[in-house]
Amino acid sequence: MIERLRELNPSLELFDVTDEKFLEYGRPLYDLDASEITEEAKKISRVKEGSLYSASVPTFESLTVAKEIKDKIFGTLPCEIGYCHGHNNILGATEWHSSSELNIAITPLVLILGKRSDIRNGRLNSADMKAFYLPQGTVVEVYATTLHFCPCEVTEEGFGCVVGLPEGTNLPLDYETDDKTLFRKNKWLIAHEENEGLIAKGAVAGIFGENYKINY
Repeated sequence: MIERLRELNPSLELFDVTDEKFLEYGRPLYDLDASEITEEAKKISRVKEGSLYSASVPTFESLTVAKEIKDKIFGTLPCEIGYCHGHNNILGATEWHSSSELNIAITPLVLILGKRSDIRNGRLNSADMKAFYLPQGTVVEVYATTLHFCPCEVTEEGFGCVVGLPEGTNLPLDYETDDKTLFRKNKWLIAHEENEGLIAKGAVAGIFGENYKINY
């Protein structure tokens, strides 16, 4: 799969999640058994168009593995375990949190990642970003210093990704702040300058360069 993706996406640096390069952005969690939560996620019907994100899925949070996620990733802090699924194959934007994020690949998918330190004067060159292929069943921690956004599909069936974050993340802000990139609670975001839809919703246009599309 990854060799085919590399051939079809020559302008984007694409690595397997097991590559040492990924350690700059996060770490694979080989000791976390995601089989229980994977089976629950497979019961959720995938949207046919666009993508859908639910910050909290009660059935996920009631599983035994939820406590392990809370302890290992969030140091016993209250957390939410949600689900992002559907169809997407474009960079479009990037976001970051003040904490790590847990990702469980329910389907094979690609994450386009960057580093917060590469944002200069509110601008990010997409050429500084790298893509990583996650086979189905992969569990990773994405660091707080890492820029990321909606996973990209690698088949026509779309993608599914379980997402773990501190409780309250991605909920609407209670009040506006001076930071225009603060888009939701614990969610800072900049859009690609070509993403007119997100910019119309108030997102700051901060990414320039190629708006990468994952061809498969």
